[in-house]
This record gives sequence, structure tokens and C-alpha cells, in this order.
Amino acid sequence: METPLSWGWTLATQISLCIALIIAFNIGGDGELENSTFNKNTMKRRASAAADVYFLSVRGGFRPLEQQTHLLKQMEKVAKIHDVEFVINISEFGQDDPLQMGIAHFPSLKVPWYTTNTSHGLGKRYFLKQIPLQAGKILDLIVVDTGSLQADLPKGNGIYTESEHLRWLTQTLEETDGDWRIVVGYDSLIACAELRDGKKINIVNKSIYNIYTKFGVNAYMSKQACANHYIREGSISHIGNLGPADEPFANGSVIVTREMHNGFFLHRVGLLEIVSYFINPASVVMSRSILQQQGKEFM
Repeated sequence: METPLSWGWTLATQISLCIALIIAFNIGGDGELENSTFNKNTMKRRASAAADVYFLSVRGGFRPLEQQTHLLKQMEKVAKIHDVEFVINISEFGQDDPLQMGIAHFPSLKVPWYTTNTSHGLGKRYFLKQIPLQAGKILDLIVVDTGSLQADLPKGNGIYTESEHLRWLTQTLEETDGDWRIVVGYDSLIACAELRDGKKINIVNKSIYNIYTKFGVNAYMSKQACANHYIREGSISHIGNLGPADEPFANGSVIVTREMHNGFFLHRVGLLEIVSYFINPASVVMSRSILQQQGKEFM
């Protein structure tokens, strides 16, 4: 059980982060970034949560140049405020992704980009990155090629051939023991169907899903499969990124417009929780999800 002090620290960190987000997203022009009052507030926030790691996640792909430039500008603003350490790019194009190739004029985005692949783009198809956190803790970031993993589904005749990729994935999960474990792939692990009595969530690839469950994966990030950005299924949190190829849709109280496809996530990784903010093209925080280390979560 956490002590009142640790809960107080977590609450103070959340309040500080929210204040910083509100201040940042209400800044009109680039010149206002140099406002002395803003800089002091930003430094106070950084001092209160200096040990946390911030990163962005976004859906890559082809966009009109004006939309791509606006998206990168918004990401640049947030990256500068929160000292973002890396970007996760959900893309089928690997290092050929046009969004990633457009960061030349955005200094704060010149951090490592970890981009998914579906066996079509250039670059590594799957890899492990271990991100150091405070107190010697580790975030295991495992990027997979869902194109080749999909090929490992059992065939109708019961024949199952384990690929080199699947062997690497299993071995990596067995041999690493990060305090947080996030797997990133282009394709979603789940599919959603809307029924009269509620939402039905189907596991697309049960064999891969069972591997993630067995080895304690905390979150899986991919393109968005359901109406909500964030879905908890079993022990795994699914974080979905909208992209330019997705169609607008409405489902009850959830309305997804084409403009939202040019949004992105800001993630904060601490020792006890991962907080994810979805930010739309107008710099408005549309949703927030909190994944806690001991299985507790809040929306």
C-alpha cells in the first residue's frame, strides 16, 4: 500500500503537469514562449517532476503538406515544453515515413524516433530499446513488425511455424525484466463490435496476445481499432493512434472527426504510473488516461 506521502507527491505532480499544459496550449505565437513568467512556471514544473520521462506518440503516413506542417509545429511546441526524450511513430512505412522525414526544421523533434514497420518500409523490422528511469528503473520499449507476426497465426490444418521474429519476441520478453513494458506495433491486437447490450472486444491474434499477457506487458500501442483511444482488456492497456487513412465516425457520445486524425499523444512515465494525454490539432487535451503500476487505473 502506498503511503500518504507518495499519493501526495503523485497528486502534486498531476496538478503541476495540468497547469503547465493549460499555460502552454494557450500561448499564441512563438514570441510568447520567451515570456519570463511562463519560463519560471515551466521550470517549477520541471523541478517537481524532473525524474519522469516524457515522450510523444503519433500516427505517421501521408498528409497534405499544410496538415503535416501544422501537426509537427504542435508536436514541436509540446516537445520543447516537456523535454520529450523520444517519439513513437505508428507507421507502415518504417524509416520511409513522410512525417518522420519532415522534422528537419523542428529542433525539439530531433530526438530518437522509434517507428513501426510492416515488412514494407526500410529500417529495422523489430527491436528493443531500454529507457532508463529514476532510481535505476527501466522502461522496456519493444517495437514489433505486425506484418510478419500476423503470418504466424495457426493455419486451418493445425500447422504452426514459429518465425525468427516470434522467437526473438519471446526470447526478448523472457530475458528482459523492465519495470514498465510497452510493445508497439502498427496493427491493433483488438477489434471492437458495437452490440445492443454494449461493446464487444475481440482479440485479433490470441497467440500473440497470450504471450504479452504471460510476460507482463503493461501497454500495447498501435493504430486505433475502436472508438476510444484507450481500452483496457485483461491485463493490457491498448492505446490507439488515429491516422490520415482512418475514416471519421460517430458512436454514441464518441465523435471522431477527420481533424482529430492529426492529433497525437503526450505520455509521462513515472515510477508508479504512465499518464497519456491525447492532444487535438487545436492544442486541446481531449482525453487523459492513467495506467498505474499495481493494476489500478483511472480515466
